[in-house]
Amino acid sequence: MKSIHHLLFFLLFPLSTVSFGQYSVRDPKAIPLNGEWVFAMDPNDVGQTAQWYREDAPLNRWNKVTVPHCFSVDPRYQFYTGTVWYRRGFPWQPTTGKRVLLHFDAAYYETAVWINNQKVGTHEGGYTPFHFDVTDYLKAGTNTLAVSVNNNTWRTGTIPGSKDNNQPNDPFPGWINYGGLIRPVYLTVEPAVYVENVKVDATPDLAKGTAALKIKTRIRNTTGQPTTPKLTFRLEQNGKPVNVTWKQQAGPTTNQTTVWEAETGLKATDVKLWSVDQPTLYELQVVAATDTVRTHFGIRKVEVKGTQLLLNGQPIKVAGGNRVVDYPKLGSLEPDWLVEKDLRLMKEAGMELHRLTHYTPAETIYDWADRNGMLIITEAGNWQLTPRQMDNDTIRTKFRQQFREMAERDWNHPSVIAYSVGNEYLSEQPAGQRWTKDMIAYARELDPTRLYTFASMRLNILPKKPEDEASQYCDFISTNTYGNHAPILKHIHALYPDKPIFISEYGTRADGKDGEAGQVAHLEKFLSDIRQLPYVIGASWWSYNDYLSRHDGTNPDGTRPWGLVRHDRSKRPLYDTHRSGMAPVTVEKVSWTPGPEGVHQLKLRITARNDFPAYAIKQYQLKTGASTRRIPDLQPGQTADFTLPVSGFDKTLTIEILKPTGFSILEQTIDLTNDTRTSNR
Repeated sequence: MKSIHHLLFFLLFPLSTVSFGQYSVRDPKAIPLNGEWVFAMDPNDVGQTAQWYREDAPLNRWNKVTVPHCFSVDPRYQFYTGTVWYRRGFPWQPTTGKRVLLHFDAAYYETAVWINNQKVGTHEGGYTPFHFDVTDYLKAGTNTLAVSVNNNTWRTGTIPGSKDNNQPNDPFPGWINYGGLIRPVYLTVEPAVYVENVKVDATPDLAKGTAALKIKTRIRNTTGQPTTPKLTFRLEQNGKPVNVTWKQQAGPTTNQTTVWEAETGLKATDVKLWSVDQPTLYELQVVAATDTVRTHFGIRKVEVKGTQLLLNGQPIKVAGGNRVVDYPKLGSLEPDWLVEKDLRLMKEAGMELHRLTHYTPAETIYDWADRNGMLIITEAGNWQLTPRQMDNDTIRTKFRQQFREMAERDWNHPSVIAYSVGNEYLSEQPAGQRWTKDMIAYARELDPTRLYTFASMRLNILPKKPEDEASQYCDFISTNTYGNHAPILKHIHALYPDKPIFISEYGTRADGKDGEAGQVAHLEKFLSDIRQLPYVIGASWWSYNDYLSRHDGTNPDGTRPWGLVRHDRSKRPLYDTHRSGMAPVTVEKVSWTPGPEGVHQLKLRITARNDFPAYAIKQYQLKTGASTRRIPDLQPGQTADFTLPVSGFDKTLTIEILKPTGFSILEQTIDLTNDTRTSNR
């Protein structure tokens, strides 16, 4: 019956109108509601009282927009804060025994939904997905969907929100409150008993090479009668079936929700580990009676041992960058092309481990990271909440809701290695201690398979005892530290000698007293400092990109110029410095031997860094011109020599280092006329 709904929908709406276009949605059952809507501002909040949601409401003063839509950057409504309305019609032909769900991948910030004059429900939270069962609101023929969205997060009860300490500019978080239906909107048609969510825990046995899979399937039963549907599972890797035997255990049979558990083992020949350079993915298909869902996952082990972060049993130290969701004329919209552009630039700059930002970006970010190999610490909610706010039960409830929505969307992504419960709150005060302990405990109940942390700025005031600050509750330390790195990091290590340190923010602006050259010098000094500190396992520059803000210290043009790239993604000099400095290998000219008839010999030495960044190098390639050579697998500190024939009279030779995933992470020009090494790019 789902195919009939799809056929009817596409016959009545042209593909050019309802196509997802540049916005991917993972659910293959999705019936898109993207495209043309009508839109109106409601600065006096009269829309609900005046019943703008009614089917017969006059629309002559409404404008046309294209959803996904960020009204904050639409020239007609630029930087408006308040309530807005969206409306559209769509055709439907109800079918007995089916449920229809209306999905919003995100809407910023408070959302209310009406269908055919009836209020369906509300949602609070700007970056996480939500849905409503709208079956009973639909009718045969044309249906009217109306949505109000309010982006006013300059209040003390929203997350993010303003502080309650009455200080200048504190109502404004560090980024713009971009409002609207900022991610795809779509329908799905489900059977009366359907799969609501699937959680995959894939744990490898590194000694044996095998793996254990545990699957939790949450089934929604809308029939009102207890039922026990039959579940089957199909597993594939790279399109090839993986034959396993499943052991199942049904949860309590109810007339609402049932959680089924299943487990199996994978033999060594079927296990391919997911890693930064070998991002192998599996696909799981779960069939529950007449419903089928799919999810991908990776098999990998992330753990902390002492001051080391281990990926699949091997120590790893990698750089990253904080990415603010902000692009000219798009605001917080994240079309597929921008995701590809940004993450490719980050990957090629050596950014492998990120606490991306203070909120949840689009799922296409995580899908890209899964496919291409990135490590992500994902963060929800608490951006500089005050102690009173952190002890407020309502705010705590809102945070838990947003965290749950984030975790339940992202818990199968192998790129997600850790969750953060906040950023830059007063973690040395009792309220900050309580928040950290309580929220990590809550989060572990949802997903005990990840590491947990939060980004502290208070470690920079150098507490005297570990119990003075809430990092005691974390699996690893995350510190936002701007300058004076060596003494601060040494003191943090003295406080927590058995925990790794991740520098969740560091950097300097491009408009400082030394300009863009000052950024380069800052990074070079930073690297010389942390390469002496073996307990530093990552460092994430604030920020990968420039962005707009209302926070104090913002430039008159509205930008905060912290980035390796500018707001339009043009590269600063810092980009190339970060790229060469964060490459896991170095290239050195050992010798140059002139030969007869213009055929010379160049000897190069490639070394896997053993300080920072540092991890095992496998299946990397050395590229010169049109030819490539395989670099032997190297552990940190190991070297490999290459002798290359060079013809002609060129005075320089450009070489590249390529990852096995094809990304170029180092480009270096070798001076052939003397014994010095020249420009890394």
